Amino acid sequence: MDFGPTQEQEMIVQTTRAFVENELYPHEAQVERTGHLDMELVREIQQKAIAAGLYAANIPEEYGGAGLDTPTWLLYEKELGRANYALHWTCVARPSNILCAGTPDQRARYLDPCVAGKKWDCLAMTEPGAGSDLRGMKASAKQDGSDWVLNGTKHFISHADIADFSICFMATGEEDTPRGPKKLITAFFVDKGTPGYQVRDGYRNVSHRGYTNAILEFDNCRIPTENVLGEVHKGFEVANAWLGATRLQVGATCLGRADRAFQHSVEWAATREQFGQPIGKFQGVSFKLADMAMEMKAAELMILEAGWKFDQGTASDADMAMAKLKATEMLAMVADEAIQIHGGMGLMDELPLERIWRDARIERIWEGTSEIQRHIISRALLRPFGA
Repeated sequence: MDFGPTQEQEMIVQTTRAFVENELYPHEAQVERTGHLDMELVREIQQKAIAAGLYAANIPEEYGGAGLDTPTWLLYEKELGRANYALHWTCVARPSNILCAGTPDQRARYLDPCVAGKKWDCLAMTEPGAGSDLRGMKASAKQDGSDWVLNGTKHFISHADIADFSICFMATGEEDTPRGPKKLITAFFVDKGTPGYQVRDGYRNVSHRGYTNAILEFDNCRIPTENVLGEVHKGFEVANAWLGATRLQVGATCLGRADRAFQHSVEWAATREQFGQPIGKFQGVSFKLADMAMEMKAAELMILEAGWKFDQGTASDADMAMAKLKATEMLAMVADEAIQIHGGMGLMDELPLERIWRDARIERIWEGTSEIQRHIISRALLRPFGA
């Protein structure tokens, strides 16, 4: 079993890290203090990312992306994750892989412009009354002749304010199951500017400043049948087929932020002196570093193993859940301990630690809460016994 990175992976890691340090780090302070990401800056960095071959790296090569295998993509995501989220996600965009599930015409209209950096997409599932319980969504779509009419509200929709279109999941029917009625879900492309579709400002968020969320409102929004993504009533199937590694992406960016906080901590422990010696000489600090290093290593191995299994077609829901859960909870621990090691300076915005600490909190919520991940894991353990 070879745990070492390939020469190609080393090159991608080094290229991505250099880009992050040279092109993204210099703008972090402004974004953090203003909570705003200037679109002229976005376009400038975006073009540099495209020229460097770092844009849309998650998209298969046959659709114009870099075509990275999953472990390599996760190493790339780890490096991007070192920077402010708004900067790396917007300026070095990774369009949703679900766009690959579209028809050739849909790919030409939606996927190709995203890969070229001419458009942005957003994914709309969550509702005010349906977060983890996606089957409980109330936003609906009803067929009317050759059109569909959409009604309802979505919220917490990331970067919908700059997105040129949304991929919306709506309830389109109901079926009987042994556990009772279950809603049928269909995915739709909805272009910004479509009558009856409104994007409103979302909520102020303590995590990921500059990375916005929005509220989407549908009021008799009429769209043509050709805007259905995948099959009618098969929205979850298309999502499961194309969005399976999304939780690993969350975990990978956590690895990058944890490593950045850790490196600051090691340097501080080695150079900061108290009582006549570096504070790293005290077990109260040195043992924290040891625990941080151990948790980071464990999380990275779980993320990369799940990514490898994903490409082999052997990854289970529990594999993905364990990796996401471990990485997000590891980041919370490392960020907190990093601040403790730095003392009062850890909370000052001269260092990225207070930002990493704030940003860490959302990771245990979006893309499936820690409780949902534990439910997936425990269900997999008990299912063989019929429980």
